Amino acid sequence: MPKVSVVLDGLVIKEVELTKERTTLGRRPYNDIVIDNLTVSGEHAVFIMRGDVVTVEDRNSTNGTYIGGKAIKTQMLQHGDVLEVGKYKIKFESEQPAYDFEKTMIFKPRTAAPVPAKPVVAPELHGLIKVLSGAAAGRELALTKVVTTVGKPGVSVAAITQRRNGFFVHHVEGNDRLLHNGVPVGEEPAALKHGDLIVLAGTQMQFLQH
Repeated sequence: MPKVSVVLDGLVIKEVELTKERTTLGRRPYNDIVIDNLTVSGEHAVFIMRGDVVTVEDRNSTNGTYIGGKAIKTQMLQHGDVLEVGKYKIKFESEQPAYDFEKTMIFKPRTAAPVPAKPVVAPELHGLIKVLSGAAAGRELALTKVVTTVGKPGVSVAAITQRRNGFFVHHVEGNDRLLHNGVPVGEEPAALKHGDLIVLAGTQMQFLQH
């Protein structure tokens, strides 16, 4: 479960798990994450969770929201990102295992040595995205993580998620709709099959699985 930690002067003063689609942060008491300090606006920022992807959005705050010293309006978060809100730091954590393993152990007859059960996910599940058009034509992106994002933040972004039963793609942000084999895809993930075509912000890509 993704979570954020509120840090002041190097000390964690609050930890909040992101369990809802929208988690608000601000000085007002009705926010999900309340930081009672004048450097924080009444409604400062909101964390938006869609599937496995979390995006932070600044709510036109007075002092702004920063990541790596750069003011942001909307940005997708990666595990370990640190936001600066007033004089506070907000650390985002969302580390997930690439595969789920069965925790039970199997004992063979007449032996005390435990044998790990087989993993739930087959290790031969490999996929990649090949860019077919634009400046990056010919480039290949291996899908080695649980969530792989493609596109340009602030313009148009899609996320490809690896699950037990295959790969899925959904739209994260941007006005240009994501097309999967010519059909628009929204926040509801679409299953990918070998050879499927994806179009994002005018760039054509192909999903390959082996």
